[in-house]
Amino acid sequence: MTINSRLPNFRSLTPAQRLAHIATACKLNEQDVALLAKPGALDLQRADGMIENVIATFELPMGVAGNFTINGKDVLVPMVVEEPSVLAAASFMAKLVRDCGGFETSSTGPIMRAQVQILGVTDPYGARMALLKHRDEIIELANGRDKILIGLGGGCRDIEVHVFPDTARGPMVVMHLIVDVRDAMGANTVNTMAESVAPLAEKLTGGQVRLRILSNLADLRLARARLRLTPEALTTEARSGAEIIEGIIDAYTFAAVDPYRAATHNKGIMNGIDPIIVATGNDWRAVEAGAHAWASRRGRYTSLSTWEKDTQGALVGTIEMPMPVGLVGGATKTHPLAQLALKIMDVKSAQELGEVAVAVGLAQNLGALRALATEGIQRGHMALHARNIAMVAGAVGDEIDTIARQLAADHDVRTDRAVELLKALRGQ
Repeated sequence: MTINSRLPNFRSLTPAQRLAHIATACKLNEQDVALLAKPGALDLQRADGMIENVIATFELPMGVAGNFTINGKDVLVPMVVEEPSVLAAASFMAKLVRDCGGFETSSTGPIMRAQVQILGVTDPYGARMALLKHRDEIIELANGRDKILIGLGGGCRDIEVHVFPDTARGPMVVMHLIVDVRDAMGANTVNTMAESVAPLAEKLTGGQVRLRILSNLADLRLARARLRLTPEALTTEARSGAEIIEGIIDAYTFAAVDPYRAATHNKGIMNGIDPIIVATGNDWRAVEAGAHAWASRRGRYTSLSTWEKDTQGALVGTIEMPMPVGLVGGATKTHPLAQLALKIMDVKSAQELGEVAVAVGLAQNLGALRALATEGIQRGHMALHARNIAMVAGAVGDEIDTIARQLAADHDVRTDRAVELLKALRGQ
């Protein structure tokens, strides 16, 4: 399916008009459109089967980011998020990048780790050698638990054995199963494999197995994205592109050296990534955990992205991070809107989904850095937040846009000011 990711005049359309445009662009059928159009797409019976103690469902706004060109392919990006300015910033940055060739992405294979913790050994290095000697037997036993995955070309590929000779609980040996999970996120698969090999690990080492569980530091399952913007593409009426590039690099350098800044910097990246993970029914907490652990992998928390200038003076942004996402299993398969989000995005593999996610994260990061390097983060954000403030003040219908426009024009986005404007409007 060929999609044009441009969304001209999209913001000024009604939700129904936007849905009609997406339905045409993505060739959605009548059932798809009906599902997106009605509230409560996740019925209570289905929700009750997904988690425990269900009493209701909870909805968040679902929007579509446009203008993304990734590896030469246009992509419409469904995002589920409550924060204003996220979709606007991502779409606008994607438009700038699109005009300079778009995003380039790549990824490693869908490899996850399962950890088997072994205690009660007095010869941890000897235990390590015993496990490595029986590598093939361990792999065969692990793969015996998931014939479907093996049939799809996945399965346990290797083992690693890590030794912690002196812990508060004595020597500890930790065996990692290195598993290709194909298009699954892989948690259930690797957990089952870890449990299946535990008795053999105890027999080979003479120790006791305690934990048998995946690691969310998916450092063998990385997604990468790159963009390049010329100074001309970044030039505004108030500032030259070269000046903005210097400001962006200064802001990035702050995040690279200071963990207090890096936490907010990386939160901005996850502003772009998490809404895609939520929209597709994936585990956003696992992605967050892996991202922040990855940012600390060298012993100090730092930026997930890098920003630099090439020999032609163009801005080059890159990101590489763990991306444990799937197209099958869990809520991705059971939530009807998750399936529709994947259909709109038209991704064919978990790796492609991860690459789209990091590209959007990089775009979101660019939007934040550009704002910080120019007018400051609040001006644009609060202008978009004005609609929320207008509704809090009691505005309804056409009043919302009228009050929001005035708040933004006055650069004074406050609830008490919105109440005053609403009283004046209704008085007229």
